[in-house]
Amino acid sequence: MPTTDPLCDPSPLPLALPPARRSLPGQPVPPPLPMSRAEMEERGWDSIDVLLVTGDAYVDHPSFANGLIGRLLEAAGLRVAVLAQPDWSSCEPWREFGRPRLFFGISAGNMDSMINHYTANRKVRNDDAYSPDGRIGSRPDRATLAYCQRSREAFPGVPVVAGGVEASLRRLAHYDYWSDTVRRSILLDSKADLVVFGMGERTVLDIARRLGAGETVRDLRDLRGVAYRLGASEAPPSAADTLELPTFEAVAADPIAFCTMTRISHLETNPHNARRLVQRYGRESIVVNPPALPLEQGEMDRVYGLPFTRLPHPSYGSARIPAFEVVQHSVQIMRGCFGGCTFCSITAHEGRIIQSRSQESVLSEIRLLAEQPGFKGTVSDIGGPTANMYQMRCTRPEVEAKCRRLSCVHPTVCKLLGTDHGPLRSLMREARDVPGVKRVLVASGVRMDLARRDPAYLEELAAHHVGGHLKVAPEHVNAEVLDLMKKPGADDFVKFDEAFREASRRVGKKQYTVPYFIASHPGSDIAEMIELAVFLKQNGYKPDQVQDFIPSPFDIAACMYYTGLDPMTGKPVKVAKGMRNRRTQRALLQFFKAENWFEVKQALEEAGRRDLIGSGCDCLIPAAPPHEALERRRRDANRAFDEQTSGDHIRGGPAAGKREQRSRGSVGYRPRRPGERRPGPSGGDNRRGNRPGPAPS
Repeated sequence: MPTTDPLCDPSPLPLALPPARRSLPGQPVPPPLPMSRAEMEERGWDSIDVLLVTGDAYVDHPSFANGLIGRLLEAAGLRVAVLAQPDWSSCEPWREFGRPRLFFGISAGNMDSMINHYTANRKVRNDDAYSPDGRIGSRPDRATLAYCQRSREAFPGVPVVAGGVEASLRRLAHYDYWSDTVRRSILLDSKADLVVFGMGERTVLDIARRLGAGETVRDLRDLRGVAYRLGASEAPPSAADTLELPTFEAVAADPIAFCTMTRISHLETNPHNARRLVQRYGRESIVVNPPALPLEQGEMDRVYGLPFTRLPHPSYGSARIPAFEVVQHSVQIMRGCFGGCTFCSITAHEGRIIQSRSQESVLSEIRLLAEQPGFKGTVSDIGGPTANMYQMRCTRPEVEAKCRRLSCVHPTVCKLLGTDHGPLRSLMREARDVPGVKRVLVASGVRMDLARRDPAYLEELAAHHVGGHLKVAPEHVNAEVLDLMKKPGADDFVKFDEAFREASRRVGKKQYTVPYFIASHPGSDIAEMIELAVFLKQNGYKPDQVQDFIPSPFDIAACMYYTGLDPMTGKPVKVAKGMRNRRTQRALLQFFKAENWFEVKQALEEAGRRDLIGSGCDCLIPAAPPHEALERRRRDANRAFDEQTSGDHIRGGPAAGKREQRSRGSVGYRPRRPGERRPGPSGGDNRRGNRPGPAPS
């Protein structure tokens, strides 16, 4: 056992990476990790130490988790192979590489597999951005479960370590939107030995080091950033730094208990003061250790300085991987987000403390980009989860170590938060001067309340880093909805938009903001969406890309959706659950589209807002239906008739739209089928209809 308990050690251990492995301009890059037995044998290997199983295509790029973790373990001297998007119908693909000496590393991919597969209306998506040529069906639903089970079957006794966003955000009991149930911790359903949650570089290296030294997977339960299962005969920890959450049976039956679990689990996310969490499931328990400590700047440099080919694996040939094309010529300069938006998983997964790379590390990567074949001089993005939080930290580390605030910028920007954009402006100027680089764009979303504090940053942005349109995310305009989202008020967007347009005019450019909005977020009903539609009309916005709210596991907004309560205050929250309400909210957000005329008209009439129908300059829609609206109504009626007469219409759940799905073939396990029996209290699911709570709208 280690002499130091990582849970008690306030100082992080440095990543044990040899600096000589850093990727520098002019240096040859090692080939990508092997994806087949033949590639493994070409390296002279007769066995491997770690097999990484992923639901994404294997791309050797730091923006892809399988590529980054694989190179990290390789740099530590381990033999690592990648099993990308395997056929999960048998365990034979798992056996191709032989028995891993240390562990299986399981990830559903960069996205939760259910969000990857289904739209907000529970319809099968048309494509998968993380698969070759965007093909669907390359991973199962709830991919972590399938991959863990096949790993166990292939080589019993080899430790199974699950990670990635799917496992990370399902480490405790959670609401599952696609089956409308409360599900158990993914540890119980997957039978994984450990779940590594959050950004797990240090944790994964510690696991590999200690297993390699002869320790068992049970010995690793003292690591930060891991969750594990205790059997019926094992007593949960009872130390003073341990909190017990409401049991699974309680949260599955009682909205108040679910809110309590959500509130506690989010308040215990600061790695400097978080306590160990325990949740009981009948006679078993799940233990969640405090999060891993954030990486220091030097450690970030070492991780992103690893040698990457920055290309998909050669086995994909000419196939396109859409997600790779988006980030191929981008550079991530930081990770984490202190915004704390309740509908977003970034803060929960990457952490609230910003972890930034040094300027030289970023510039070194841009120099590498400039040498890449096919690079045409444009860095497509220099940013991260947010474009302008680079090098921003709390100015009082001793206060940060005690702070339990979920957002550093809501309801107001914390007075202790360092918001200086100077380091970012300096980095942007240096990046523009790299030989071979013509333009450096900012495609990540800009945090408007921070940008307005630094007019010089806005000037720099408008003059050099915007290609005509700048992405921002006001999300809504209603004050109550924005408060539930933990977003700044609507006037913040208005003032930023004016400032950005003025800065663009001063440099002789005609540039605009592209605002993103969410429909059907908790707190938003028809009246609130009409308010947003009127705002868009008055300001001349016609958003083409809109987002329907999806309740993601672990998010505070998902708790609001499921319980109808704000877990932080206990106050009731309006929730749009019926598909008609959700479709109407989206139609109001795009009131200017002729095909939405009937839905918008009905919503306005039911809300008593006929004043917004007509030819006036403030009206949302004309009095008479456009030709496109009539055509859409005719198509919808014909489609409904065809579904009724063909018998292919499947009601409810992700299987809706089954006819379209059948034509494509299976896309994986279905989370729920009509007529499926419901497990009892100790099972994985508990139907929402068996407990009190707000009725669907």
